Amino acid sequence: MIPEFLKPSDQLRIISPSGTIYPEYIDGAKRVLTDWGLQVSEGKYARTEYGRFAGTREERIADLQEALDDPTVQAILCSRGGYGVAQIIDKIDFSRFEKSPKWLIGFSDITILHNAITNLGIASIHGIMAKYLTEFPADSEPSVRLKKMLFGELPAYSLSAQELNKTGSSTGKLTGGNLSVLMGLRGSQYDLKYENSILFVEDIAEKPYHIDRMMQNLRISGALGQLSGLVVGQFSDCDEDPLMMQTIQEIILNAVDGYDYPVCFNFPAGHVDYNLPILLGEKANLSVTKERTELSY
Repeated sequence: MIPEFLKPSDQLRIISPSGTIYPEYIDGAKRVLTDWGLQVSEGKYARTEYGRFAGTREERIADLQEALDDPTVQAILCSRGGYGVAQIIDKIDFSRFEKSPKWLIGFSDITILHNAITNLGIASIHGIMAKYLTEFPADSEPSVRLKKMLFGELPAYSLSAQELNKTGSSTGKLTGGNLSVLMGLRGSQYDLKYENSILFVEDIAEKPYHIDRMMQNLRISGALGQLSGLVVGQFSDCDEDPLMMQTIQEIILNAVDGYDYPVCFNFPAGHVDYNLPILLGEKANLSVTKERTELSY
């Protein structure tokens, strides 16, 4: 299910369910989103500092729960990722949200919220957050694409072919997000249902053997064998390890060896400046040829 697309004067709430954020990033995001024609509010504790967290567990729970439940809020922007949602996710009641879905936007640690919402059968947006909205031009492609998506224009991406891509075409629910965060949810009620899905993965500052360990978990558990496609995003600040005898892309490709579904590498989403929004939890079409990769809804 796709939440209702936004209209001018709809309310968007900025919250900080994970790490602490510089207040100027919230201010900047509010300016940009207001220019989009939205009414922008923020959670009571969105600017709070409590160690590495944007507030105590109780404060972050309160802001997230209120944003999910408030009938006047049509979209929620998570100000940043970091770490923290795992501490509170099982304290969140999604019953009102499930009856009246709204957009949730973010990435990185926000993958936990995406998983929870995907498992409810509701779509959400893996996309830029407050820092990007503040520091980058309003006409940058990630910003423009996000605005169009929120107001009703779903993206259709066409990308240049990559050497290690595996050709083919498939349809399936697009799921996933940050690989490390996904692995932290394995075996929990917030783990993904992998059958017939197109899995998207990205990560930052992970050692190659850590990436291999995570991909091997997905292989050994049978998750990779259930997919209908794989979209590999950006693996930023992940230094290559010559002792692994493979690049990070080759490590991932090796994990899906023997499966006949399409695999797309170097998709422009993740912990990078050129972080294009993608719709999670909704059926997508993936076509990988020797010339192009096409991802559409």
